[in-house]
Amino acid sequence: MTARWIAGVAVVVLTAFGSGALARGEPFAWNLPRGFPVPRVPVDNPMTPEKVSLGRYLFYDTRLSANGTQSCATCHEQARAFTDGRGRAVGSTGQVHPRSSMSLANVAYASALTWGNPAVTRLEDQALLPMFGDQPIELGLVRPADAFLARLRSEPAYRRLFPAAFGDGDVVTIANVTRALAAFERTMISGRSPYDRYIFGRENDAISAAAKRGERLFFSESLACFQCHGGFTFTDAPDFDGRRHRAPEYQDNGLTKDAGALKATTLRNVEVTAPYMHDGSLPTLEAVIDAYATGGRDSVNKSPVMHAFTITPDQKRDLIAFLNALTDEAFLHDAALADPWPATRQDR
Repeated sequence: MTARWIAGVAVVVLTAFGSGALARGEPFAWNLPRGFPVPRVPVDNPMTPEKVSLGRYLFYDTRLSANGTQSCATCHEQARAFTDGRGRAVGSTGQVHPRSSMSLANVAYASALTWGNPAVTRLEDQALLPMFGDQPIELGLVRPADAFLARLRSEPAYRRLFPAAFGDGDVVTIANVTRALAAFERTMISGRSPYDRYIFGRENDAISAAAKRGERLFFSESLACFQCHGGFTFTDAPDFDGRRHRAPEYQDNGLTKDAGALKATTLRNVEVTAPYMHDGSLPTLEAVIDAYATGGRDSVNKSPVMHAFTITPDQKRDLIAFLNALTDEAFLHDAALADPWPATRQDR
């Protein structure tokens, strides 16, 4: 199996599953990269531009934390592929999370949404975890969240954005907050890296000779990186419109102290998402490759795909060149995903 063949499957999928979720009788205009299928969208939360716009404002609004210090974007920075550069996330009250902030790149295609809980499969449900969770505290909201909703209702921008997205009446609700956030997050699609231009655009010079050698290593049976980081999302079990549901595989890679089965994250934009692993225990891509080369500790729960391998310094540089070719600068600087609040605002 080669990278070109895998990418080719994605092209076929895009052709086969044509349109997105409908809203108000019109299809949502997905701006999808070549080779990307339409994301699956819940029937009770169809995509609309108005909902996406509201979700973008909410995502960057510090009113989503009880003490007004953090927004979703605090732990998910666009320039870092919506991670935060920390080994472990820190909540609004200073509590340190046991795991790092996962990248939101292509989260629309994720069949499960947390490091260790395969039951969380909808972005609408996942949003409630940082908002109201207390083990650890992240945004620190508490139900019934009347004060939080009152803060939103007092903002002039939301008096326009909520009715535009959800109609008349009392539409400033927790359910609509999470629907809007989910709609915005489904637009965080990354697929315009140099490697994509090489594969889908047939631009032979889009990536270096070293990256091409690294591609062969990545998809080789000896390294087998693709077994946990395959397909167009470079992760496990992507989901999309028209695909029969496939449960993600949570695996113990035998490399970290927090033993247990965890989700394989996307390798798209991995160049900017250091430190690595679920607990930030590996600072560089070189360290990650070295750790995987050991095969991990012996454990009855260790994934059967984990095995030791030999890699030379030159091969390691080639593999990293390939991984760096997955950096999507257009995604990292897309104005449609950026903070919409005026720079002078201090109360957002």
